[in-house]
Amino acid sequence: MGRSRRTIPEELLLLALDPATGTTAQPQSLDLGLAGAQLVELALAGRIAPDGDRIAVVMARPTGDPTLDSALELLRRRGSPVRAVHWIGGPRLGLRQTYLTHLERCGMVHAVAGQMCGVLPTTRYQATETAISREIRTRLDNAIRTGVPPDPRTAALAALAHAVGLGKHLYPGNEGRSSRSRLRDLIRHDPMGGLVAHAVMDVQNGVGAQPRRPQAAAVAPVRQPAARATAEPAGAPGQSRHGHGRMARVGAR
Repeated sequence: MGRSRRTIPEELLLLALDPATGTTAQPQSLDLGLAGAQLVELALAGRIAPDGDRIAVVMARPTGDPTLDSALELLRRRGSPVRAVHWIGGPRLGLRQTYLTHLERCGMVHAVAGQMCGVLPTTRYQATETAISREIRTRLDNAIRTGVPPDPRTAALAALAHAVGLGKHLYPGNEGRSSRSRLRDLIRHDPMGGLVAHAVMDVQNGVGAQPRRPQAAAVAPVRQPAARATAEPAGAPGQSRHGHGRMARVGAR
């Protein structure tokens, strides 16, 4: 049975669900968007707050939503504010499936078993309460077409939908170009949604995964005494470079 109040991750997933195929659009970036949507929902619940480009826990009390509380606990364990781009770009394997299972348990989608090429088992998901999906889409359409500033939840949903690339899925073709442009512009109406949406896009573009290089001028060169003109021994230590790997990419189904 559906609920009157849905979280932003749930709404984002329902927007991405293709009613014709039972699959999700933009699966490679959707996990990133869901991780970002969790941050927005936790911020709206008063559990976290932006601290520059970082996210800080301001109240560790559980929300009652198991998926959100799991994310909140992970943030709490960090002990200090974490950069949004690093949080979203961290391992998020299975987050999309976690939310699909959650929606099925809530009665909002129905799992349909099938086979690919007559051999490989597959699972597709159909929305069982299409009125909910229509209501979500109507809110987004109204925000795009009326020009009236949307409420924070709708603004954040629009920002995340743009960030994960759902614009072409929701408003396809040349006729949807202006709607896609206005969807992108809605990112400015919610600071937290904007912060998270930009972090999602940065992760996809590889921004923020590179470690910052130390500035060469940060340490003054050491002057050698004039009397010591002899060369240092061959084993003298020199400056070392520390290479850091890129952040793990989110697994895509």
